[in-house]
Amino acid sequence: MRPTFSIIFFTVLSGAGYGLLFLVGLSLLYAPLLLTGLSAFGSATDLDALAGRMRLACEFALAVGALLTIAGLLCSVGHLGKPFRAWRAFSQWRSSWLSREGVAAVATFVPMFGLLFAMLYGVDIRASAVAIGAAALSLLSAITVFCTARIYSSLKPIRAWHNGYVVPGYFLLAFYTGALWITALYTTPIALSPLAIPIGTLYFFNAFAIAPLCVGLKLAYWRSLAQAAKPDAGDATGLGRLGTVRSFEQPHTEENYLTHEMGFVLARKHSRRLRAIASLLILVAPLAVWPLSVVFGDFAAWIVVLLGMLGVFVERWLFFAEARHAVIAYYGR
Repeated sequence: MRPTFSIIFFTVLSGAGYGLLFLVGLSLLYAPLLLTGLSAFGSATDLDALAGRMRLACEFALAVGALLTIAGLLCSVGHLGKPFRAWRAFSQWRSSWLSREGVAAVATFVPMFGLLFAMLYGVDIRASAVAIGAAALSLLSAITVFCTARIYSSLKPIRAWHNGYVVPGYFLLAFYTGALWITALYTTPIALSPLAIPIGTLYFFNAFAIAPLCVGLKLAYWRSLAQAAKPDAGDATGLGRLGTVRSFEQPHTEENYLTHEMGFVLARKHSRRLRAIASLLILVAPLAVWPLSVVFGDFAAWIVVLLGMLGVFVERWLFFAEARHAVIAYYGR
């Protein structure tokens, strides 16, 4: 498939945004438990002050998550031939994963903006309404990422996408990029406030568990691509059940839309090089905080975000570039 930058930016930005929102929701759910546990070690005034600082941190993270998700959705709209008709995509939610993703994405805005306005108006993060909104935010964020992954994994004619690695890959990379962003937001001087979620634990979990899982899953995915049988003319025409199907004359003498969009070929040497770059960036980016912080200080976390996002961008470019639609076999390719 010919990679389209608007869709790549959409999946990368929205994945990071919903991963960040998922973690913010968990932080808001954990905050009351943390403050209750600390009640034996501090006065009510100190706990109220800490709750206020946590509210500011969540408010800042929610705003960034909103910007990432909205930017991603705008990129997806820009991919459409007639963006003003994008609203029609919501009407097919009973059968289309694309439509379900749109509905879930918009539904996520309700708790996201509700919590953001609650934080701005100073609502205590220990309120039960905040807990309900946080649970809805985390759940809907996960559902949106799932729907995005199912858009591709449900397409049977594209064998590179119709396999069991796609959905968990989207989940892991969304969590990975969301954790990178929330770690950077925690260390930036603008926030100056703690999140309830333990950032140090999240950082080590992301660097030593999630990042290796992401790379390991991608290696398994790429191995499955190498082992999968390529589609032939029987797959493209649906006549394979009748016997061997072969073409005795080319269907077209010039390139058409199908051959241009679905006949993209990536050289094997470029594929290997890009796979190595994506894996290295995803795996090394979180670990680069320590050496980079010696030179750049708190700004090192943002360099890590850039490196990690770049690695996911390369991975997502390969996700599209290495996919082959069965229809291209009809043209003998």
